[in-house]
Amino acid sequence: MPVVTVEMWEGRTVEQKRRLVKAITEAMVEHADARPDALHVIIHDVPRESWGLAGVLGPDRTDV
Repeated sequence: MPVVTVEMWEGRTVEQKRRLVKAITEAMVEHADARPDALHVIIHDVPRESWGLAGVLGPDRTDV
């Protein structure tokens, strides 16, 4: 039972997540011999205010 966890800033649409789950599943089947019916993909939507990079909190970043 492989599990792929994706953590990313919130804001993607359901359609974007649908395409992402499909692409990850296809990649795991092709490259990791995973069975699609046994693969779990978990998406954690993280608010920008709960994510920091290089000492800078998400809402304070100017490069995104």
